[in-house]
Amino acid sequence: MGKMINSAIICVVCLILFSNVSAVESGNSKAKLRAEVDSILQSQVDLGLIPGAVIMIKKDNRLICRKAYGYAQKFDYSHMLLARPEKMTVNHLFDLASLTKAVGTATSIMLLTDKGLLKPEDPVCKYVKAFNTPEKKDITIRHLLTHTAGLYEWYPLYYRASCKEESYSLIGELPLAFPVGEQRRYSDLGFVLLGQIIETVSGLPLDQFMTENIFLPLGMNKTSFNPLGNKKLRKIAATSAGNPYEKRMVYDSTLGFTFSEIDPVQWDGWRTYMLKGEVNDGNTWYANGGVSGAAGLFSTAGDLQKMVDMLINNGAAGSEQFITPATIKAFLTIDEYRNGLGWMMDPFNSFMKNAPQGSFGHTGFTGTSIVVIPRDRISVIILINRQNTGLSEEGDYYNVNPVRLQIFNTISKYL
Repeated sequence: MGKMINSAIICVVCLILFSNVSAVESGNSKAKLRAEVDSILQSQVDLGLIPGAVIMIKKDNRLICRKAYGYAQKFDYSHMLLARPEKMTVNHLFDLASLTKAVGTATSIMLLTDKGLLKPEDPVCKYVKAFNTPEKKDITIRHLLTHTAGLYEWYPLYYRASCKEESYSLIGELPLAFPVGEQRRYSDLGFVLLGQIIETVSGLPLDQFMTENIFLPLGMNKTSFNPLGNKKLRKIAATSAGNPYEKRMVYDSTLGFTFSEIDPVQWDGWRTYMLKGEVNDGNTWYANGGVSGAAGLFSTAGDLQKMVDMLINNGAAGSEQFITPATIKAFLTIDEYRNGLGWMMDPFNSFMKNAPQGSFGHTGFTGTSIVVIPRDRISVIILINRQNTGLSEEGDYYNVNPVRLQIFNTISKYL
């Protein structure tokens, strides 16, 4: 009996020692991860490659890293260094750019699907009469979500539209650029159209629908379109000096956008000041009042984490089931183009290269990105205000994809 007791005690002691060793190793790994991520982002700031950044990394409901770097605004409109650059904080809002598509629009369609108010297989013409034509009648909501509808990849709507009603009408008039369903060609117009569908089905303006049905229920109180209208949202990272790159998209045909019916000089409403709290995307700002299904949302890393937590927990938000697991699975199942509905799932994407199966994410032109690895319950939110550094001599903004990948690889190494 004594020997059995001693053996049991030895086993318990061994388990405790093993647990302690594992905990120490885990702690060391996380410390090394934080140190490497810190080095990556701080060096980018120190070299003047980016003005600032915020990062948030979470695993198994535990916050691994949440930190701000550099400045929320470093330069003025003339690209002069500010006498007192505004320090970045983890509470600064960022212009999410195309993260709006995933965080706002795809989630809205998810929610409406979950409530039985629409289906991804529904034809778009069921909600938008202009699409009831021989060319467009076979386009479905799924096609829009997966960028396979054949719509123009981009079009300067503001040259021919000055409000959302005119924008919706113009998109309905434009011919298709590619055959329906035959290829994936990323399209902003498809998500503007999804915004129209959300409004039609819900009977609410897009921003009101998202706020009342998604952001407030999830506790995302700092997520908003047109944040300058909210006195409580004052910490906002600056983006670009006007829209120099988008102007180049209109004027410089070498970028691949040519429209025979548009003369670049026929419209000259370009902003001539530093953008801070106004959406960078021209179609959203000039032609849609700052609100569209393609861009326009501003948010913080903390708020975005609440959305990510809901998705990674199969639609559960705290004790509430916000969206059913079946709907979450339907939207986050990889398709023939290696993407989900509204989310990128392609492991060849440069910002999440070689991610485990089932991983999903999205990026935004302003420098924002989200990557989620459900298998390991890991999420990575990186917000960089890259545009405030200005255009390079070649006329481009600094490419932050290598930075994103460096951080992703570091996380893969330690977590």
